[in-house]
Amino acid sequence: MTTALSKSRYTKYCQCPKALWLSINKPDEATVDAAVEARFAEGNVVGDLAMQLFGPFVEVTTHTEDGRLDIGAMIRRTKDEMERGTGVICEASFSYNKDGQSNYCAVDILRRTPTGWAIYEVKSTTCHVADIALTDSKIREKVQKYASDIAFQRWVLEQCGVNVTGTYLVMLNKDYVKQGELCLADLFNVVDMKELVDAEYVKVPNASARAHKVLEAEGEDGLKEIGTHCFHPYKCAFWGYCTRHLPSPSVFDVYGGQGRAAFSTAKKMECYNKGLVSFQQLSTLSIGKIQDMQIHCTLNDDIYIDKKGLLKFLDKVTYPLYFLDFETMQQVLPQYDGTHPYQQVTFQYSLHYIEHEGGELKHKACLAKSDGSNPLRALAEALCNDIPMNVCTMAYNDPFEKGRIEEMAKTFPDLAAHLLNIRDGIIDLLTPFRQGCYYTPAMGGSFSIKSVLPALFPDDEELNYHNLNPLVQNGGHAMTIFPKIKDMPHDEALAARKALLDYCHLDTLAMVRVWEKLKEVVARP
Repeated sequence: MTTALSKSRYTKYCQCPKALWLSINKPDEATVDAAVEARFAEGNVVGDLAMQLFGPFVEVTTHTEDGRLDIGAMIRRTKDEMERGTGVICEASFSYNKDGQSNYCAVDILRRTPTGWAIYEVKSTTCHVADIALTDSKIREKVQKYASDIAFQRWVLEQCGVNVTGTYLVMLNKDYVKQGELCLADLFNVVDMKELVDAEYVKVPNASARAHKVLEAEGEDGLKEIGTHCFHPYKCAFWGYCTRHLPSPSVFDVYGGQGRAAFSTAKKMECYNKGLVSFQQLSTLSIGKIQDMQIHCTLNDDIYIDKKGLLKFLDKVTYPLYFLDFETMQQVLPQYDGTHPYQQVTFQYSLHYIEHEGGELKHKACLAKSDGSNPLRALAEALCNDIPMNVCTMAYNDPFEKGRIEEMAKTFPDLAAHLLNIRDGIIDLLTPFRQGCYYTPAMGGSFSIKSVLPALFPDDEELNYHNLNPLVQNGGHAMTIFPKIKDMPHDEALAARKALLDYCHLDTLAMVRVWEKLKEVVARP
């Protein structure tokens, strides 16, 4: 049975032929994380709304009795709607067959023009209004990854006899701020992709023929091995499968870092191609301060402590001392007035605090109502009540907390002075780890709180996130469950709220314990 080449399979081939083969023959080897699945769901929500962008439309999506897409019916319906004179057809479907090879695509939005039809590909990503001219190289690079997808669609349609008069990309407007009902004309930006699509279009005939050969191949031998393409334009779901032969840890487990001195994926791949793969092999190099430290500690089962660096950090701490953690939900489409696409809307915080040196550890928390109303005002007011001005507040990876506070200050000018004062008093507990002041092999090259905490307290059940209610054991759980609580039965809603409170409580307690550990280490002779 011939396997059809769809637009998603074509773009997968363009990134890596082996990934295409594996997706058909060994799909269970793929590792798809929750974030990727969430992006798919987001794309569906945005796509459904974008259908209304050009007014009345007909969607031709059709399913069989067992719930599968009925491709044949969709192709027939598309043809009927085009002949009927329909102006906008969504999920317009086409199939071009040549020499027994089937090429299929469904166009998100197909819009009639005076001389033919325009293709509109909808993506749930964002761009500024100023970006739609594609004059900035970074913006061109951002949208380049969609050009092959649209080029394949144009090629299939033209082989089917359709005159394609334009190729466009529809993205969310990053500058849009909701006030009242959503205004689709302002919510979406439309980018003319002609130049980028033209450059990709000439490649489609040969590339599609090669892709069909991959689909028909009996094995994966001879297909492309790992390289930088594994991460560009997307990280491949088959990375784990294709790297199963590597030692653990390997060069790809080395801390990446930030800035110009970062040990980037490209540099790691360069080492891999030179045969420098294991930590033992990498130990002959000097990669960077923290990377060298990681490799040395791992090979020697050693702990590295820079007391001078830790003291420099701890000297910044003053009392009263607060430990702050936010939980947010990310609304792809803005739900509340004053918010924009993909804004992280804060709905909860946990606050551990110590009023004076040697004082008792106390705790406060705020969790917004679960009725679907905008949580920001009540939460901003509570934060100003719970954290006085001119105090020291600790966060972990503080740009996140600072960013949310700045958004609140912008939204509520009457609270801005107090909120920005809290922001200015925040210090980042991540700093001493990122600077290489403390490292143990158990951190595994990661300085996130979820890596540092079990490394420093491996046997402390109080600090084990896996002991929490399975409903909420990480930030992703918290982000997705809060918006659902309003629709839950009473008892389930109470359980979910308690799970959120327990999780956020542990986040700030974790910071307290890590801070105490740093003080303990410095105090040792």
